[in-house]
Amino acid sequence: MAKGDDIQDRLIDFAVSIIHLCAELPKSQAGKHITEQLLRSGTSPAPNYTEARNAESPGDFVHKLKITLKELNETGVWLQVIRRSEMLTPAQLDFVSTECEELSKIINASIKTVLAKKQVRTPNR
Repeated sequence: MAKGDDIQDRLIDFAVSIIHLCAELPKSQAGKHITEQLLRSGTSPAPNYTEARNAESPGDFVHKLKITLKELNETGVWLQVIRRSEMLTPAQLDFVSTECEELSKIINASIKTVLAKKQVRTPNR
């Protein structure tokens, strides 16, 4: 297994969970709106992470990881909206919400690690 494959697999599984969750949302106007937003933000971290893994430079890697994190953060907000509006039960949301938080922490830690290494390599002026 190559470095990052485990995170890639988790992000793909997360996208699948989002797809299944969206199928459970109400077909009301609000439900349809949230479904569209959640599908977009919740399924994009996996391909964005793939792009980061194929980055052309450390700066490009960080930039693409930040996009991945941004989409995870947006997904987390939509999941909170669903929870607070009681569109789904807490039991339906718990796994995907927890996974979103954990993936966000992992991606954020990766960004910090790369930036810390970059600072060490940059000579002081």
